Amino acid sequence: MINFTNAKNIILTAAVSGLFAGLLLTIVQYFFVMPFLFEAETYEQAATEISMPSKVHEMEEWQPDDGFERTLYTVLANISMAFSFSMLLGSAILVSGKHINWLSGLLWGTAGYLVFFVAPALGLPPEVPGTEAAALHDRQIWWLMTVMTTAIGLALLVFPHNWMLKFTGLLFLISPHLIGAPQPEAHNAVAPQTVIESFIHAAIFANLVLWLSIGLCQGVFTKISQPLDH
Repeated sequence: MINFTNAKNIILTAAVSGLFAGLLLTIVQYFFVMPFLFEAETYEQAATEISMPSKVHEMEEWQPDDGFERTLYTVLANISMAFSFSMLLGSAILVSGKHINWLSGLLWGTAGYLVFFVAPALGLPPEVPGTEAAALHDRQIWWLMTVMTTAIGLALLVFPHNWMLKFTGLLFLISPHLIGAPQPEAHNAVAPQTVIESFIHAAIFANLVLWLSIGLCQGVFTKISQPLDH
């Protein structure tokens, strides 16, 4: 059964992972993601000023100022996100009862990358500001469904030795993509296609760094000495 020591190890590992992976993600974003994000924001701002010049200031919502304030909020958000993801990954490792080292930690991180980024991104790729999108509620539901079915599908493919269960896992993997992600009526974006594609590639790389660093921290710091049934 899950005891206090196991829970404490998960929290401590998640704290270390959150700090390390969140800071590393921020550095990667600063050099690879933010330039394209800032460029897309200039196109969005220009398009808004042209279409609704008298309402630009009325429609503006609060956001941190560029520079130190925006960087600080980004760091805090990234650390919080990395901590949450590490808690989920650590819990999954604990429930599996598997021994883990730095190498298997990287494999678990890769699994997290597939579940939380790659699978959802196949239907809902990262978007730059100024891009038309489907209703937020519909996208959230599809994203959550995709994450859950992908996690179940991977678990059934990897852990059981029963081929019927493995086939069921494959069905779980493809089911959200057969349903299809919600799409807008028209795919419009104010940023050039080159900026959009560069942003997507940068986001793919940044999320890979995030999950591999979380998995590595799990492998180094997680203390699972025995399976749960011992």
